[in-house]
This record gives sequence, structure tokens and C-alpha cells, in this order.
Amino acid sequence: MKKLLREIADLLGAEVIGDPDVVITGVASVKEAKKGDITFISNPKYLPFINETKASAVIASAKIEGFSRPVVKTNNPSLAFAKVVSLFNPPKNICNKGVHPSAVLGKDVKLGKDIAIGPYAVIEDGVSIGDRSIINSGVYIGYDTSIGEDCFVYSNVSIREKTSIGNRVIIHNGTVIGSDGFGYDTIDKVHHKIPQLGCVVIDDDVEIGANVAIDRARFDKTRIGKGTKIDNLVHIAHNVVTGENCIIVAQVGISGSVSIGNNVTIAGQAGLSGHITIGDNVIIGGQAGVTKSVPANNFVSGYPAKPHKEATKINAYIQRLPRLNETVAELKARLDKIEPKKNTKHGKSKNSKKSNRS
Repeated sequence: MKKLLREIADLLGAEVIGDPDVVITGVASVKEAKKGDITFISNPKYLPFINETKASAVIASAKIEGFSRPVVKTNNPSLAFAKVVSLFNPPKNICNKGVHPSAVLGKDVKLGKDIAIGPYAVIEDGVSIGDRSIINSGVYIGYDTSIGEDCFVYSNVSIREKTSIGNRVIIHNGTVIGSDGFGYDTIDKVHHKIPQLGCVVIDDDVEIGANVAIDRARFDKTRIGKGTKIDNLVHIAHNVVTGENCIIVAQVGISGSVSIGNNVTIAGQAGLSGHITIGDNVIIGGQAGVTKSVPANNFVSGYPAKPHKEATKINAYIQRLPRLNETVAELKARLDKIEPKKNTKHGKSKNSKKSNRS
């Protein structure tokens, strides 16, 4: 594919500084780009590369100055570049439309228009799948589950019974949705399983990474709010409810019955205790251990999680402990040299006191 730089700028609604008739034939990172490629710079630390890159053009911030090659100026270079990547690399149809002969469909299955169901997929009784949705090979969908329009379910995903999935949802390989919540009553040291009778609801425009586990509720629903994006290897326990447009990064663990507001960011490896509430717009730092509810518009980190500034101050003190220990040892050694002189000054020593008592 070939595009003039002016055509790319028109697609983005952006301004070209320099030759608008430069021919663009591909996309690449700023370091790997070659002649004919277009690249982007959004992070200020990469600005020195703007005059070093071999790319024929650069997508950059509207504020940037001092460049030696054509630049497409935009307020969000990263998002603009993503659109250009899609232009040069349109998604390929990896699953043919229709139902593959090896797929297994139960009774009363409802299929929308232009759907695709890949080899060895298993669709249980009463499932409904909306228009243009793609179910790849080896996917299992349990009974009475509904999947909306324009969804994409990658291979080897398991979706248990009575799950409800909205429109434009993407679910990556190996994810399990609707597995039993982790619930037991322990009596006389024996763990008795508690039935998990609820379901999982995934709202519109959610993306779920690979090998994620979202447990069904004990009663009612585990719910993932509209527009939420979940990274790989995340565990969301029973009866958790997230708000809209949350970001949940890899290896996060969320215990049961946690309520999460809108626009919350949970960084990698953070852990949340059960039955707490996280307010709107909260940021939880990486590896944080959240044991109490967090009010809206706060940034917490550390273990146990505290306001970020307080947590960083505590961490700074902890980093100084080895040096502090050396200082205390040095002071103790100096005191030990002084103490005997104090004892002998009065004509007595510790040993003489012991002998007197004897």
C-alpha cells in the first residue's frame, strides 16, 4: 500500500509541516523506521530521535518544533499512529464466516448474521450469538449464555453457563469466564463447598486479556463495566463489580465482593481485600496491598496501601535503615567506651557491686 502524507493527514484531521507529497509505504517505530515509513513520537524522551530517524515522516505533538523532515502535527500522536497502523495493516479474517463442520451446536442456539464459528467450538443449548461475532476454534460456551454483536472470542476461551456478554467485546486466548467463585464453609477442619448460583455480566466494549479468570457470583452478578480493559493473568473473584472505563493491569488479584468505581486504574500485581469499595478515578500503584476502602480521586500505593506521597516517604525511610543501623552500631560502640569511665569515677564497677551482694 502507498499513501501520500497529505492523505494520511486528512484521515487524521491533522496538519502537515513539510512536503505533503511524501510517499508513505509502511509504519515502524522511531528507531527501526526506514525510508518510506512513517513513525511517531509521543514521549518527550524520544524527541532527540526526530532528526535521527530514517523515517520519511513523523507523527508528533502539535507543540513540537525544530524538525528536519515532514511532520504530521496532532494532539495525540499515539492514537493517531494507531489509526495509521490499522490503515496499513487491516485486520485479516482468521475465521471463515459460517459454522465449521466440526463445531458442535446444542438445541435452540440462535446465531446472528455474518457470524463465524471455528473448528471444534462447542456451543451449548440456548446460547445466542449476535451479528458479525467471531467464535474461534476450541471455544466452549455454556448453556443460556448470550453474546452480543461484533464480538471476537479467541481460541480456547471457556465461557460458563448463563454468562451475558455485550457488544464489541474482545476475549483473548485461555480466559475463563464464569468459573465457580472460591467459597467454602469450614466445619471441624473440613471445607464444605458453597454453591455459586450467580452469573457474570460483561458490558459493551470490554477487552479481556489472555488467561484471565472472572468468577461467577455466589448470588446475583459479577459485573465488568462498559469500556473496561483487563490485561493478562488477572483474577476477579465472585460478586466483584467494576465501573466503566477501568484499567486493570497484569497479575492483579481482586477478592470477592469488591465494588470498583468508574475510571479506576489498578497497576500490575496489586491485590485488593474483599468487601471494600474503590471510588471513582482512583489510581492503585503496582504491587499495592489494598486492605481498606479508598475514597474517590485518590492515588494509593504500598502495603498496606496508603496515599502515594505518604507511601513513598515511608519507603524512603525504609531504604535508609541499613545506614541507620550502621550509625546506631557506631554510637553504641562509642557509648560502650564511655560507660566504664562513668562507673570507675565513683570508685565502683559492675563487678564490685556483684561481689558486695555476695
